[in-house]
Amino acid sequence: MEFTAVSMSNYMMMAVFGLMIIGFLLGFFKSFWTGTFSPSIVLNYLKDIVYYVLPLNVLWSMMSIDPTGWILLIFYFIGGLAVMIKYAMDIKGKI
Repeated sequence: MEFTAVSMSNYMMMAVFGLMIIGFLLGFFKSFWTGTFSPSIVLNYLKDIVYYVLPLNVLWSMMSIDPTGWILLIFYFIGGLAVMIKYAMDIKGKI
């Protein structure tokens, strides 16, 4: 396990996707067992990827033009933590 900026950003994205998958599976199984399944469950997570994950990838791809090298990295980690907190609260609400 490394603690460089590149590896930490990789761990951040894995954590974001991991929490998204856990939240999706909880919502999917809950709706499946109660009989209220609809395709909007899947579409909401696809929308969240566009709204939350894509901006993080844009920030990551713009790091090469950052003159300081750490401003966009800080925004990346703040955004990643915000998404992780959002999904942790969603998971807590589903349980």
